[in-house]
Amino acid sequence: MIKVAINGYGTIGRRVADAVRAQKDMSVAGIVKRKPDYVAREASRNYRIFSSDKESLKAFSQSSIEAEGTMEELLDDVDIVVDATPEGQGEKNIQVYKTARKKAIFQGGESAALVEASFNAYGNFVDSWGKDYVRVVSCNTTAMARTVSACMEKFGVRKVEATIIRRATDPNDSKKGPINAIEPSLGFPSHHGPDLKTVLKIGEANTVAIKVPTTLMHVHVVNLTLEKSITQDDTLDLFKEYGRIITVSGKEGLISTAQLMDLGKEMGRKRGDLFEIPVWKESIFANNDNLRYIQAVHQESDVVPENVDAIRSMLQEKDKETSIEETDRAMEIRGKN
Repeated sequence: MIKVAINGYGTIGRRVADAVRAQKDMSVAGIVKRKPDYVAREASRNYRIFSSDKESLKAFSQSSIEAEGTMEELLDDVDIVVDATPEGQGEKNIQVYKTARKKAIFQGGESAALVEASFNAYGNFVDSWGKDYVRVVSCNTTAMARTVSACMEKFGVRKVEATIIRRATDPNDSKKGPINAIEPSLGFPSHHGPDLKTVLKIGEANTVAIKVPTTLMHVHVVNLTLEKSITQDDTLDLFKEYGRIITVSGKEGLISTAQLMDLGKEMGRKRGDLFEIPVWKESIFANNDNLRYIQAVHQESDVVPENVDAIRSMLQEKDKETSIEETDRAMEIRGKN
């Protein structure tokens, strides 16, 4: 049984904890929290709580929420750490993990230079095999890597062009904006294109990002130049082969991110999560070697199964196909629609 520590129990950490807990070959040894807040209280119903440091432990001791010790004490009893702390914190935490001689997975907000490999289950599972420090790429890069890698495998991809319409912040965050504005990324390409190239061997990837005042999801308008000709039916058949990609239709009322989020709730998902990347059928346009489509990204949850698969790759536990299948089954990821 793989014993996993979850350092950080925010948007991603809490979801990864639940995903790890659902696996037959893994367990959550404990989670690390900085504050004894309402999130820590709810987490204590299912997980052992550890404080981030001695100062944080003191805060827990003065509250009604029990912390069993500090992060360093938790690290003594685990095989690997999933670091889901705020962006930039990983650079500090990696020194702690190295001292404790523990493998660690970081999230997409950290620099690719911090780790030995960046990870996407479909795109480059084997690149993290046996590695000590790995980064799961961001929600947007994960989404692009899934659909683009599918196209690469069967039709080859020479060039990626994508416009990313970004949500401003997550639903539980009241500190960020914009509130009443549309904010384009002024650098070209946006960081997503170079990031995609850390997990896919692709020549050209140009992206632009536009931030809009919504919290639900991101939307990508993707334009691929392929090495082979493709049709709309070819594309639909291709995406059906991948469990973490679903095709959806406006004819069924799924005309916006609002309905897609409602779909997650109707599927019975905790928190209404949508781990799969939905691609609108009507948006798929294929003409010879040119393919265009529109996809949506639930930024709070699409990277969660990737974290689980990264654990198995780093610990050399399961091959790509077996790990993905086990992760999807445990998380009830449907796909293959």
